[in-house]
Order: sequence, then C-alpha cells, then structure tokens
Amino acid sequence: MRGVVGEDLTEDLVERIGRAFAGWGARQVLVGRDTRASGPAFEEALIRGLYQAGADAVSGGVLPTPAVALLSKDDCGAVISASHNPPEYNGVKLFAPGGRKLVDEEEEAIEQLLDEPPQNGGQVYEGLEVDRQYVDVVCERFGAALDSLRIVMDCANGAMYEVGPAVFERLGAHVVIVGNEPDGTNINVGCGATDLSLLQKTVRDGEFDLGVAFDGDGDRMLAVDAAGNEVDGDQILAVVALHLGVELVAVTRMTNLGFHRLMEERGVEVLTTDVGDRYVAEALRREGGLLGGEQSGHLLYLRGHSTGDGLVAALLLCQAVVESGRPLAELAAQMPRLPQAKTNVPVRSKEIPASLRSRIEELVGEGRVVVRPSGTEPVVRVLAEAETEQKAMNLCARIAALVSRELGS
Repeated sequence: MRGVVGEDLTEDLVERIGRAFAGWGARQVLVGRDTRASGPAFEEALIRGLYQAGADAVSGGVLPTPAVALLSKDDCGAVISASHNPPEYNGVKLFAPGGRKLVDEEEEAIEQLLDEPPQNGGQVYEGLEVDRQYVDVVCERFGAALDSLRIVMDCANGAMYEVGPAVFERLGAHVVIVGNEPDGTNINVGCGATDLSLLQKTVRDGEFDLGVAFDGDGDRMLAVDAAGNEVDGDQILAVVALHLGVELVAVTRMTNLGFHRLMEERGVEVLTTDVGDRYVAEALRREGGLLGGEQSGHLLYLRGHSTGDGLVAALLLCQAVVESGRPLAELAAQMPRLPQAKTNVPVRSKEIPASLRSRIEELVGEGRVVVRPSGTEPVVRVLAEAETEQKAMNLCARIAALVSRELGS
C-alpha cells in the first residue's frame, strides 16, 4: 500500500490499516520505518490503529524492511516505507508471523476489514536497541571476514544509513560511506540503488574493490566494480549462485537471457516467476530452494532469512569476491548480458487488454518483450531484449509507442 503523502496515503488510512491488520489476527507487531519526513506521523498512526484493535505494538524507529522481517520471529511486522520511491511517497508493508510477506488472499482479507471500528485496546512498547539486534543477527548468520576489502557504501539516505556500515566495519572491511545524511527529504535523491551516479563517482575517484548501493528501505542492492561499472541484480545473483554452488535459483520474467544461459551451462535449475520478490520467495519455498532474485537488486537467501535483504546480498557478493580472490568485474563477466532497453509509459489505465497483448506479440519478432503495469506508479513498464543494442532499443520504442497510443494519459 503506497502513494503520495496527503493524497493517496493519509494518517487516517494508515490508522485504519493498523486496525485491519490487528483484526485480521496480528497480535504483536514490530513496527519500523525509513527516513522520510512523513515516517514518524505514519508510524504513530499505524500503532494507534493496532492498539485500538487489541494488538500490542513494538515501536522500532528507523529500521530497514528486512530487519523487521528478520526480527519478527513468531510475531508480525509492519514497515512504514515507500522503498525506492521519491521522498513525497510513503507506504505500509505488512509481514505475517516469521517475517513472511502476505499472499494475495491475506491482503484481500485485511482490505475487507478497513472500515472496522476500534475495539479493545492493546499495549505499545518502545523497542530497545532493535537496530543493534539486527546488526548482531546479520553478522552471526551471514558474516565472514572482510579484512582485505575496500568498499564504498551508498545508503540512499535511507534506513540502512547506520546499520549497513556497522555490519561491514565489524567484519573488518575498510568502508567509505555516502548517502548517510538523511534529512527527511533526500531519501533516494541522487543516490542509492535508483541512481548509481554518486557511488560510481566515489569509486572511480578512489582505490576501491567495489561499491554497493541500497534503496531507501534496504531490501534491494546494486553494485559497481572497481572501475565504477554497474553490476545489476542478474549479475549479482549469478555471482552468488556460482559461489554458493546452489542447484536451483528462482528469478522473474525480467531476468536477462544471459543469466538463463549461464545457469544452464553450469547445471543449475532456474524457476521463473511473475515480477515481484514475494513470488520469488513463494517459488523457493515451494521447491525447497534457498536463493533467488530480481534484476532490480532484490536478492533472497532463505537460509536463516525470510525475505530479500540488501545488506545480506552485499555480504554474499563481497564474500564471493574475497574468498575467490577475483575482482568483481571478472566474476560478473561470467554472465554475458544480452542488450536490454527499458522505458516507463505514463498511462491513464494500467489494465492491459488481451487485444493489446496480441498486437504486442506481433511486433516482437526475434526479440523478447515484457510489458507489465507498475505496482506503485501510474505507468506501464516495457522491457525489450534482443541480440544487439540497436534491435533492443528499436523494439522497446515500437512497443512503448503502441502502449502509449492505446493507454496513454
């Protein structure tokens, strides 16, 4: 549930979401938030709704989304965050007991309770050093010596700005930190996983092994090599999968064909899901897998975790570099990427009729196209993949023009 503050998302709505979550069955809820200016007020509204419907709420303050999922244990979790969206957005993410993301049916059941009135009161507690607990658990479960590593970390002026550096410094890495001065208005602005320019410049201006960048709530991570070249989520997943020696990975329809070819060559089974990290998680649990991810930077490692965690992804990537003794550029080059072109088409309606999909299929030819509505913005996302960059760009432009004519605002 995400939108522009004061328009799509109000304190009253967030309070109702809290009541509905408690009415659905959430009895104790760990609540965290990112660094947006609207976060404290929305956190108070959500907690107010929770205790109005009889749930106990633990106020965790600024916490990455994966920290709430990891620390929820047998309880539920909630995060006030709009993830990678600009500062004027905010949202609410809900977790079932144990840090599991809700399935569609559970979300629909909660939505049916949005108009329920207040009932019996619960209790509100202040979380004690919850961020420190997260650092301890991540180091214990996913840490390894990083003494030789020189790294730049871009925290997106978001929820990772303290815990991310704390983990890497505890493990011995030499860390230079950027994007670590949140003021409520600068989350994801010119920094982080949505804009790698600051990270790239910092890495290129110094002598570093690599750089990593989180998004605003810390559930995704992208990287750059020692020369400042981007390493996307598909390449990160490929590096980690080969380093860990897994037999199965789960990805989405957006994943580059080069990833599929590499995994086939190495004998790794690949499951393909709809776009969304929760669908990746569901496929892994269904098939007994541990590792999956998205091109956007979500990486899930379910040995000791329940959801995607940008900090854990960064640790796994850095461990592959340190333990292999090979630079990130060389490891990433194991997965040749087919050229892709992407664009977002502003639309008045995100419903893509069957007739439009048929016309899109007629234009595809030898390439591959993914056309899907955004889950957070009034746009349709178009991805085209082909054997050459020019073919990919031309295909993307043709599909985008068609979508704009049919659905454009």
